[in-house]
Amino acid sequence: MQNFIYKNPTKIIFGQGQITKLKDEIPQNARILMLYGGGSIKCNGVYEQIMAVLADYHIVEFAGVPANPEYDVLMEAVATIKAQNLDYILAVGGGSVIDGAKFIAAASCYEGDSWEILAKRLTVAQALPFSTVLTLPATGSEMNSGAVISRRALKEKRSFASPNLFPQCSVLDPTVIQSLPKRQLENGVVDAFVHVLEQYMTYPADGLLQDRFAEGILQTLVEVGPKVIADPKNYQAASNFMWSCTMALNGLIAQGVPSDWGVHAIGHEFTALHGIDHARTLAVVLPAYYHYCLENKQEKLAQFGERVWGITDGTTEEKALKAISATEQFFHSVGIDTRLSAYTEDYQGTAETIAQRFQERGWLGLGERQSVTPEMVKQIVENTY
Repeated sequence: MQNFIYKNPTKIIFGQGQITKLKDEIPQNARILMLYGGGSIKCNGVYEQIMAVLADYHIVEFAGVPANPEYDVLMEAVATIKAQNLDYILAVGGGSVIDGAKFIAAASCYEGDSWEILAKRLTVAQALPFSTVLTLPATGSEMNSGAVISRRALKEKRSFASPNLFPQCSVLDPTVIQSLPKRQLENGVVDAFVHVLEQYMTYPADGLLQDRFAEGILQTLVEVGPKVIADPKNYQAASNFMWSCTMALNGLIAQGVPSDWGVHAIGHEFTALHGIDHARTLAVVLPAYYHYCLENKQEKLAQFGERVWGITDGTTEEKALKAISATEQFFHSVGIDTRLSAYTEDYQGTAETIAQRFQERGWLGLGERQSVTPEMVKQIVENTY
């Protein structure tokens, strides 16, 4: 196992009716920007609960954060914070809103061109404090310090992270998923599943407990994912689903072991170029990526096949291939297609474009061994068509 230092300062407040605890977490003199998306929180009771709990607070609302949070929209929120002298952010939504809050928190304290935070991955020395109320389990952003921001004008989607961007607290009420569209639940299951695999599917590193944690999250998602999609009012399934999504990317299972994130790097480009849902891009990339990287990943793929899918017959390579197939079948079973051509007719040339972008950015080696070159990425993307 590799050396590591792990600290996660986010306080989790979990369970039905826990939104009332917000008043115990946010300073009474806070001047709050309440950030949310398309307004679904006004249909599911979350908005009313928050406004009742924080009735004595100074709150300025900022609505309209889109899926794949858009840089230009977020900069409008930054302008609001500066113009009205706000000093706290409450993000109410899923990963897009929470990611947006992280960028706003950083950009509000930065005097230069805020795009540099993303394009140059600048160190975030200072950020506004913020908390979250999670309404869409998927990304784990409610308990980590990373974010992904889109800039449609440039067809770019960039990630960044900082120890200064952990939420102070996050409220997780599983009942909020009852009003979510089926498509978002499908996306959430696959998003969390792939988050785990990005930290697990590398090579054996003697992180025995980390492997078991990861496999436990995967097994739980396989068990409860279809139940939640079929009946989001199933509180026990919803609870396990929501907590699995959080645990999938709060840093715990990544400690002391290698991670990959190549599937995400390529998937982000599919969203930037074609506007495809994030989770669905991951489902498209993952089978092709694992097939291409089979030689390096087959030991962990075989282990994954044995422990998660119950695959016991065959050689290591045969079990690895069966594990990839079982994963793809799982994605299909929860309503997610795994071919790029299912999402866009304009896919020709995508491989060349992405490879060129990676080359220009200096991303010359993806994967846990930094061995997946832009030319290899081109071949992987071609295999998703």
